[in-house]
Amino acid sequence: MATSTWTILDRAHTALRDTAGALTAADLGRATPCSEWNVAQVLQHSAGDQLAFASAITGQDGPSENPFSPSGILAGTPTELVEPHLTATAAAFATLSESSITPTPLPPHDALPAATAAGAAALDAGVHAWDIAAATGQPSPLDDDLAAQLLPVARIIVEPLRQYGAYAPALDPRDDEGAAAALLRYLGRDPQWAPAS
Repeated sequence: MATSTWTILDRAHTALRDTAGALTAADLGRATPCSEWNVAQVLQHSAGDQLAFASAITGQDGPSENPFSPSGILAGTPTELVEPHLTATAAAFATLSESSITPTPLPPHDALPAATAAGAAALDAGVHAWDIAAATGQPSPLDDDLAAQLLPVARIIVEPLRQYGAYAPALDPRDDEGAAAALLRYLGRDPQWAPAS
């Protein structure tokens, strides 16, 4: 398991890696909080997004499939899909210092401070890990501590991305919920979402 030297990103990568590793073939077609995508498609999207971050930093090849048009057809296991992309992203971020400014694949943020970019990659991995876990009955990999670190990054990058359809409109916050629920609501997700029975 590669590490990036950015704790927030490594924690989110662990969340996505562990959630993907627990999937069975029967899980891949399940509905997710991303209403137009099933589990396999969310997995492809999240893996592709990680590789897009790596590509922006290194200039090497990005995802072969459009992360925003995932086919839902996996060539191997979920782990075989996700692991090389997480490894590439961790290696790319490991080359950046705290004072770096780095290119990103996020419109309109062509470049961001390295810490913000690492947080953006972590936000993507962590939230999609939650999507997959919610869809398949796994425990949430998004705890309040990680969510509290991700929320400030979300407030920097998400609003411009809503116009591209990357995030749904924010849901009203609630005072009786913790940081994980607050983050999910800000990203347009219902923290209580569950598959239809």
